Amino acid sequence: MKPVLQVALDFLELKRAIQVAHEAVRGGATWIEAGTPLIKSAGLDAVRALRKEFPKLRIVADLKTMDAGRVEMESAAKAGANVATVLGAASESTIRECVEAGRNYGLDIMVDLIGVRDYVELAAKCQEWGVHHVGIHVAIDEQMEGMDPLERVRRVRGRIGIPIAVAGGLNSESVADVVKAGADVIVVGGAITKSADAEKATRDILRAIDSGEKVETQLYKRYTGDAIREILRQVSTPNISDAMHRTGHLEEIPCVTPGRKLVGPAFTVRTYPGDWAKPVEAIEFAKPGDVLVIDAGSKGPAVWGELASESALQRKIAGVVIDGAIRDIEDIRKLGFPGFARLVTPTAGEPKGFGEMGVPIKVGGLEVAPGDWIVGDENGVVRIPRMKAVEVANRAMDVLEKENRLRKEIRASSGLAEVSELLKWEKQVVQPKAE
Repeated sequence: MKPVLQVALDFLELKRAIQVAHEAVRGGATWIEAGTPLIKSAGLDAVRALRKEFPKLRIVADLKTMDAGRVEMESAAKAGANVATVLGAASESTIRECVEAGRNYGLDIMVDLIGVRDYVELAAKCQEWGVHHVGIHVAIDEQMEGMDPLERVRRVRGRIGIPIAVAGGLNSESVADVVKAGADVIVVGGAITKSADAEKATRDILRAIDSGEKVETQLYKRYTGDAIREILRQVSTPNISDAMHRTGHLEEIPCVTPGRKLVGPAFTVRTYPGDWAKPVEAIEFAKPGDVLVIDAGSKGPAVWGELASESALQRKIAGVVIDGAIRDIEDIRKLGFPGFARLVTPTAGEPKGFGEMGVPIKVGGLEVAPGDWIVGDENGVVRIPRMKAVEVANRAMDVLEKENRLRKEIRASSGLAEVSELLKWEKQVVQPKAE
């Protein structure tokens, strides 16, 4: 089959999903998917609504069925779906039941191989069982760790002749490679649904699919470790905090150099309040691009000033974060050196030499270990644990991308509460019955 684009509407709000679907259809999309979050939120009414809006298009119900295959496939077909999904992790009997129900009701069955260890062998069995197509699916949480579906597509294509659907963070730069690897159905979610202009995003992706050439994009990419600094420069500390479930903030350590952003791995220093010997020595030991993070006991006098900043700039240090005091901030601002500190004081301490470098410290109420990533902007400072840096950076980019779409929708409506259906999603508190 000629490769086709399937637009995955992974929303919780049906109204938003339909709005994006209309934009994608204007851009040329012909396969529209009611994503699993949408079906869990709105039920099969989401499929019915899409069928009503787009009577001539191919509607996919991403049920991810695990049990009760006949019932779920029959209900999806009656709701108006052309395609429905069953998990490859389901039992063989469930998958076969789905195939039988599909035959009875004119429904194509796609087996989603997400989470299946031996996905190549299962794909071959699915072909024997009469499955219409299989799905190579890199989970969102795997995407955040930098994984992509390309090699899996090549391996499965080498074993089966039935169509292959591919999902997993695809964008206008990556779809061409996936098509060349043997994909038939290109499933794209965020690169369209998070775009402020979903119509243009759809056109770009279709152009890449049809031409086999990459169409450049700045967003909707997922990176590995080498590009962490690049991602973190693009996102804000609120994006990062949201990505970490609203954690990571170093409390009461504001930016003292407005307009300057700080990004880099932590080089940690512990010192006595006012003792600036170890902070200055650390400038010589830290690597270019490091952030000096100093535990100075949350007190003054200052352990950092203009001359230390000048020295740090010469060594290409990315900035300084001090749980203690800083001074000479007017001169530091002129230098353009990023500085964050709990206190500002004119009074300097003395170089006594107490303390140590390269050890875990506590700053702003959180432990900071050497190599943890530090990001600071005018909102404050956040710490990202070193072992989770790739995942958190990618999740922060996902937050930024979603906000870009929300911003457009807010401007076209009465506000955030309406767009997000705020009242619907408020936590429901069940009051105990009076005895």
